[in-house]
Order: sequence, then C-alpha cells, then structure tokens
Amino acid sequence: MNAHDSEKVVGTLLAQGYSQVAAPEQADLVFYNTCSIRDKAEQKVFSRLQQFKKESGKGKTFAVLGCVAQQEGERIFEKAPHVSLVCGSASYAKLPQLLVQLDSGGRRVTGLDLDAEQAFETSLTRRGNPHRAYITIIEGCDKSCAYCVVPFTRGPERSRACESVLREAAELAAAGYTEIQLLGQNVNSYRDPSPAGWDFATLLDRVGRVPGIRRVRFTTSHPRDFVREIVDAIDANPVLCNHVHLPVQSGSTRILESMRRLYTREQYMNRIAWIKAARRPIAITTDIIVGFPGETEQDFEQTLALLDEVGYDSIFSFKYSPRPNTPALQLRDQVQEEDKSRRLSILQEKQRQIQIRLNEQELGKVEECLVEGFNRATGQWIGRTSRNKTLNFLYPGGAEDLAGKYVLARVTRAGPNSLAGEYVN
Repeated sequence: MNAHDSEKVVGTLLAQGYSQVAAPEQADLVFYNTCSIRDKAEQKVFSRLQQFKKESGKGKTFAVLGCVAQQEGERIFEKAPHVSLVCGSASYAKLPQLLVQLDSGGRRVTGLDLDAEQAFETSLTRRGNPHRAYITIIEGCDKSCAYCVVPFTRGPERSRACESVLREAAELAAAGYTEIQLLGQNVNSYRDPSPAGWDFATLLDRVGRVPGIRRVRFTTSHPRDFVREIVDAIDANPVLCNHVHLPVQSGSTRILESMRRLYTREQYMNRIAWIKAARRPIAITTDIIVGFPGETEQDFEQTLALLDEVGYDSIFSFKYSPRPNTPALQLRDQVQEEDKSRRLSILQEKQRQIQIRLNEQELGKVEECLVEGFNRATGQWIGRTSRNKTLNFLYPGGAEDLAGKYVLARVTRAGPNSLAGEYVN
C-alpha cells in the first residue's frame, strides 16, 4: 500500500513537469514516504532525514509524506527543522498546489486532510511494475484495534464505486497489465457506495472477469469481515489467486479481546476451516504480534499452537510496539523487551520449520509462474505462483526475456522461504 502511494505521488509530480532522478543526491526535492505502524519504522524516518541532511542535503527541499506525516503533523518541523512540507496520504493530489506555496515563499507547508477520496486512483499514477498493478478500492479503517494507529493516520473507511474500479482494471488490462492487486487497510470491508451496492466478494469476482486480466490478488483482510462468499469466489474463478492473507495477531482469545480484534480464536478458526474446505488448495498467510501488554507465557503458547493448527505458508511477525493515540498505551502489565525478543525468536523458528515441511510437499509439482525478473548471481529466473510462493527456475532457452510472461516450472528443491525448479516446455 505504501509502494502504491509512492506511485501516485510520482505520477502526480511527473504530470506537473517534474522529472524523477536516479538517486536522492541528484534531487532538488526529496520525498520520504513513511509508515508509522511500528515504532521502529517511525524512528528510521527521522534518522534517515538527519543522515541525508548531513551527507547530501545542501540546497534541497525535504518533504515527509504518509502516515508519520499524518500522525506527527507540524511536530515534524520541530523534530526535523530542515523539512519544508508535511503531507498525509489523502492529500497527495494537492501536492502541486502545496509545492506552489513553497515556491511562493512558504517556509513550512502542510496537507493533512482526511476527508477526501483523493487517495483513490487517478490517471496520473505512475506504475512502477509493467506487469502487476495496484488498485486502491477502500481507504481508512473503522475498527479500533487497541494497538493500531491506522484509524488515526488514514481516517474512516471510504469505499470506491464499483464502476470506477472495473473501469480502472479494464484500462490496465488494455495497457498490458495482467495481474491486479486490490488494496485497502481492510479490503474485505469494501461496501460499494453506488446504487449497485456490491460487497467485496462480488467486486473480487467481477474484477477477475475483466478480459486480459490473468491474476487478481487482494490485501489485507480483517477476519471479522472475511465471509464464506470470498472463498466461494476464489473456488469458482481461477483468475483469483488461491492465496489469502488473514491477520490473526494472537492465538489467545483473551489477548484478542484485549486487542479489541472483534473475534475469538474459535471464530478465526471457522474462517480457516472455510479456506481449507475449498476445492482449490489456498495458501494462508498471517500477521502475529508477540508481547502485547498482559500476554502471559500461556497466551504465547496458544499462539504457537495456532501455528501448528493452521499450518501457515508464511507469517509476518513483530514485537508489540507502543503507538501514539492508541488504547493499548493505557494497559498495564507491559511485557519486558527481553521476553518479547525471546518469544519472537521462538515463534519465527517454529514457523521456519513449518515452512520447510510445507514447501517440501511441493517437490515434483508443476506450477504456473508469473516471471518477475532474473537473478544474475544464480542464473535463475524469479517466478511467483498463484499461491504467492517464489519459485526460482532455470531456463534453457538462452537469452530470451521471460519477464512478465507466464511459464510452467517443476519444483525440484525446497527451502524455508522459496522454491527452486526447472522450466517445463
């Protein structure tokens, strides 16, 4: 989602006559697009701003964009006095006007509105990948998870009209894009604001029927709004990739309640059961937080047991990070940092073993891959399967450029994080 925000910013500026340079050192304008979902990411922003200012910042104009900009607002000018522009994600379409204010003598300019639909696609978006394109279908979040700053930085949920999404998908297909990824902070909370009134499952299916589109993905889902009809759509339409990212955050119902996640472990597992009952083998990935305030060893053991019960194809795992303006800041029983680190290490090693076991089951299978590039160091092409697994394969066809093509490859080796194989003629 942040990468796609950057595409929107680049496209907006190019349309105004700006040119993009190869390295920050060559730029007159330096934009930092930021994420504040974790404290570490936020700290990096100010560290890099300061470092770049020292090394190559003379005569340059600095701007901070995205969630840290929305969260910190004008406080950024105090933390990094050399920053001239602060702009949240809903105001990217206003960047040209904001830059005019700077050129007109404005010393510190902000764009921090959250009440616009301008975070959706525009014809100015500069796509960074010639084969895969992102489409934002919903912005913001109406949930109130105790640890999460997103509702504050992205605002309330705003869904895009279905006709607009389908039109964008058709235009992308006509331009040669074959894979679409539908984006939203809670993508399956989508509710069509037009008279058609489509839900997410309907929109997903219809995007998968746009001529020229060969793959459709989506991220990220909230379990509370994940319905059986989404699985039915994946089962019925082979264009829809058989991969679901379904963040769980914890395997303990007690911690889920403290997190204000709006579902229990049992309810989450009901959704996993829908996915596992599908006719197509659907890969399942998730997000997990360890060390949330009040998490006991018993709670953590329940999360470890959940890994075994579900058998995730991969996970994104993090230590709990206190964020401003979140209810979790008021919770007692903060977990010690060394306990967080220990639990995270145990969790990741357990998941590594699960991934080794699951990937070894792929040996001998033939998979269709969208070729993403070439690894000169290994002499292998980099492919991605419908189940979102990386499959690096050897190709005997000489210097032919396979990037963007769909090919078949047989899995011959398996590691914890990727597969390796050979091209199948």
